Amino acid sequence: MAQTFDFIIVGAGSAGCVLAERLTANGRYKVLLIEAGGSDQRFWIKIPVGYGFTFSDPKVNWRYSAAADPGLNGRAAYWPRGKVLGGSSSINAMAYVRGLPHDFDDWDTAGATGWGWENVRRSYEALETNDEWHQGRRRLRGTGPVRVTDLSERMHPFAKNFLAAGQDMGWPFLPDMNAAAEEGVNTLPGEGMGYVRSTVKDGRRWSSADAFLRPAMKRGNLTVISGALVEKVLTAGWRATGVAFRVKGQPQTAKAAREVILSAGAVNSPQLLQLSGIGPAALLQRHGIEVAHDLPQVGQGLQDHLAVSHFFWANTATLNDRLGSLAKQMKAGLHYVLTRKGPLSVPVNQCSGFVRTAGAALPDVQVYCNPASYSTQANGKPQIDKDNGFLLCVQPSRPVSRGQINIQSADPGQAPLIEPNSLSAEEDKATAIRASHLLQALAATPAMKRVTREQRVPDIAGMDDAALLENFRERAGSVFHASCTCRMGHTATDSVLDARLRVHGMAGLRVIDASSFPNVTSGNTNAPTMMLAARGAEMVLEDNENRPLAAE
Repeated sequence: MAQTFDFIIVGAGSAGCVLAERLTANGRYKVLLIEAGGSDQRFWIKIPVGYGFTFSDPKVNWRYSAAADPGLNGRAAYWPRGKVLGGSSSINAMAYVRGLPHDFDDWDTAGATGWGWENVRRSYEALETNDEWHQGRRRLRGTGPVRVTDLSERMHPFAKNFLAAGQDMGWPFLPDMNAAAEEGVNTLPGEGMGYVRSTVKDGRRWSSADAFLRPAMKRGNLTVISGALVEKVLTAGWRATGVAFRVKGQPQTAKAAREVILSAGAVNSPQLLQLSGIGPAALLQRHGIEVAHDLPQVGQGLQDHLAVSHFFWANTATLNDRLGSLAKQMKAGLHYVLTRKGPLSVPVNQCSGFVRTAGAALPDVQVYCNPASYSTQANGKPQIDKDNGFLLCVQPSRPVSRGQINIQSADPGQAPLIEPNSLSAEEDKATAIRASHLLQALAATPAMKRVTREQRVPDIAGMDDAALLENFRERAGSVFHASCTCRMGHTATDSVLDARLRVHGMAGLRVIDASSFPNVTSGNTNAPTMMLAARGAEMVLEDNENRPLAAE
């Protein structure tokens, strides 16, 4: 006999862990959290620089691949997604970036009423504890469960060259990229460059599982089942009633007295809706799935960020000097084990910021600068260069192009078809060219030229517009910010969810994760995903306050 819970959450990732903690906090509700992956208690997950080793590890990663993308000259991009407690927050680069105010005002305009900047800003503040430098001493600001750490004093000294280059470009230095968006450091909020703040605590990754799930697991009203693949949402008429899933090949079901909440991410949440008969009718019928609810926008609207990176040889020491050989890596490893300090305690992404390209009214590009050069081996493992080098990277922040994610069969074990549809909008092509010109200018600043020994092939310096666009098509790749495939909006004709994250036309069913974004935010998506889940949990609790409890 299937056990009954008040709420069933599918996916223990960035959003699902938040929901599990918030929905169990008052002790009133019985909650089931189901995760396809296993434990996050792994060395390469906990060590900040270790995400290079989880990048392609099938034990913690879905390892998806997108379809051949015409906009990227037919290349098929690799799409890592977390398959582990903590989800992608356990394998990401740990950058904590809220996004810019206009991102969320655009959400409100798109139909996500109540999700404008002033509302979400308060939610961010409640989530965060900032570990930062203040007047020469460290301080904790805020009392939230998410530790956001200023690691600037541990970053490689070479990173100061990036900030100097930013000054050459006329970009203000931002002590805190996130605070700038609310404090108005510049006339355009959030514009400028600074050190990246990271979800790191005491030298270790601080994932959503660390911040939210571990405290919740101490409560008797939370049940966590890992290593379980959810195959479909069970429905009766227009209501979600539970889920069917498998553990070690054995089929099981669980009932939800109140709601089923999908937090499986931008790839798996639309896949699961479609497998459950909720999605475009023609697609479902083509795969022999009975249509429970014809909802055409499920899987549509996919957005992601593309970035183009260029490497340079340096004439002075970079992080390669500390990690460029096995002996140096072993020395750094010993130092980390003994002190939780040193180069392994800091993510490689060290400087970033939002800036405007020529003629842009608002910041439209995110810049990344890393004090290291490296490559990815055939097995997916990182290979840091022995010689000193560095990376400059630009990412158009607000793409217009939209793709789609659709099932390829009725088999829950088969990966869905991911079609990013990159650069399909002319506006995105124009932004890619302007962003590439910005990269040319950044590389040519006096600060960068002073430390550059050689520009590596391809040399971007002399490229014209046509060559820059072709270079972007040939070399740009995903930075793994997939979103919007179950987006909030006005009605079922333009979206999947209403502004309270409820699936249009279905009772007792919500989607709360990055797939719920109406538009991709300007920067890294982990912070806005956790914020969205915290606000979503408030909505769930408000909407269920007067409903009866689950049967014991």
